[in-house]
Amino acid sequence: MYIWRRVWRLTGTPHMVALGVAAGVFMSFTPFLGFHIIVAMLIAWVFRGNLLAAAFGTMIGNPVTYPPIWLATYDLGNWMLGVSTRPDIDLTSTLMGAKAFDMILPVLLPMAAGSLPLGLAAALITYFIIKSTVAAYQLRRREQLEARIMSRKVPIKAEDGE
Repeated sequence: MYIWRRVWRLTGTPHMVALGVAAGVFMSFTPFLGFHIIVAMLIAWVFRGNLLAAAFGTMIGNPVTYPPIWLATYDLGNWMLGVSTRPDIDLTSTLMGAKAFDMILPVLLPMAAGSLPLGLAAALITYFIIKSTVAAYQLRRREQLEARIMSRKVPIKAEDGE
């Protein structure tokens, strides 16, 4: 919850903040671990989004959300590429064996393909949610600041002779 409060408080228009978060969410759907923040910030920079918001957006990918994201991107990617079955892989022996590197491409390619439509869909949904939330927060904050300023003002007294 704290992270989202930090997002709401970021400077910039609601569009810029939402665009940054959406870029981060999009990148979280890609299988390119280790590059999420850098590429999300690059995407946000290209589209003039908030760079810090892009970094916050990548936090949607975490140990709890990655397994369903990876499974969905892999399955969708296989469907998009016309592969009907999952290969029967013994992960422990494959990843620890000499053929570990040979198994990267057959998994990475479908995940990359499947991540595009899923990432775009998640980014679009996130964009509209974050934009409206940030706009509401900024409006409420502006109204609170104006009320505080108005309560501190001393009424001007009319001078004699006027």
